[in-house]
Amino acid sequence: MGANHSHKTPVFDENEEVNFDHFQILRAIGKGSFGKVCIVQKKDTKKMYAMKYMNKQKCIERDEVRNVFRELQVMQGLEHPFLVNLWYSFQDEEDMFMVVDLLLGGDLRYHLQQNVHFKEETVKLYICELALALYYLQCCHIIHRDIKPDNILLDEHGHVHITDFNIATVLKDSEKATSMAGTKPYMAPEVFQSFINGGPGYSYPVDWWSLGITAYELLRGWRPYDIHSSTAVDDVINIFRGERVRYSSTWSKGMVTLLRKLLTQDPENRLSCVADLQDCPYLADVNWDAVLEKAVPPGFVPNKGRLNCDPTFELEEMILESKPLHKKKKRLAKSKSRDANKDPCPMPAHLQQCLETVRQEFIIFNREKLKKQAPSSEATDNQSCPATPGKLHDRPNNNQLPRSDERTACQT
Repeated sequence: MGANHSHKTPVFDENEEVNFDHFQILRAIGKGSFGKVCIVQKKDTKKMYAMKYMNKQKCIERDEVRNVFRELQVMQGLEHPFLVNLWYSFQDEEDMFMVVDLLLGGDLRYHLQQNVHFKEETVKLYICELALALYYLQCCHIIHRDIKPDNILLDEHGHVHITDFNIATVLKDSEKATSMAGTKPYMAPEVFQSFINGGPGYSYPVDWWSLGITAYELLRGWRPYDIHSSTAVDDVINIFRGERVRYSSTWSKGMVTLLRKLLTQDPENRLSCVADLQDCPYLADVNWDAVLEKAVPPGFVPNKGRLNCDPTFELEEMILESKPLHKKKKRLAKSKSRDANKDPCPMPAHLQQCLETVRQEFIIFNREKLKKQAPSSEATDNQSCPATPGKLHDRPNNNQLPRSDERTACQT
């Protein structure tokens, strides 16, 4: 889907903001809750990235702008080896763009659907890598709230990276979150209890419960509780009260003990920090510095000979998309020329006002420029949290559209 391009490397003005023209569009690779993703190459550096783009008008119509801004605000303050890191954000008349790390290994949901059998040692490393990422997020006062196989991407070597921060929330001091947000089968009991009883709320341990559910599913091929997007909240509570988790006799005692600690229903007693994890006898042999440096080779390496995603994304973009990304430049130029020659089609005043608000409030970000300005600052330190993201209050995930991946959207 990429257009023809010159072999000569273009030179861009250092003071110029990064924009759509700075990237060569290569191919579509995915579609999220309110955006599409394609592989791009930055023309001057030749570096490859993934670019997520979201149509402004559709986001406004679906009332999703707040979630886009939330994700941007969170991601601009983060950088870690086991996260999908944001590099650039920019906008044009039609779309909002987020340029992030390119991870070609596919997500864990894709590999589960391909019937990959994840060995215990592989899952053990995943737990360690994801635990370091969750600890980092906790240092930044962030609850991800949607840890699941769909939101864990593999790089070409098989290391895990957490993505999708659009329902993450930032906690101030000792406060707790109270809204119903996440994907039902992976949500911790206290999230449902808070919704039903108006209780004290929940905190960082909810992500560790989700980690336990995910690890169990990777090992066994199905989840420990029979919970779906259609399961009523009261029924979910009863399932937690009545069902006991069954662990496979083929798993080591150490892994079963670790999963039990992650899937402890009381968040006060749940394993929910790296220090607790390091105290587990099962993980006594783990070199945590080597894990952080990605020096421990994963047991599962994605197939490098193919793109680890659904190929229909590319076909949809080429055939079904009315405004394909690779034709954007010509389309916008033609639109400007047409508007100059005649009065443009009137747009509803409310929509026009919303688009202007989005244009003004959109967060422009350039990590490359920040690194050049402060190469030795804390902003480039992967092991300590950079400047804490802007204060985002915990709000219900009531603007999410229903998705096939069973993410729930309940208003408190």
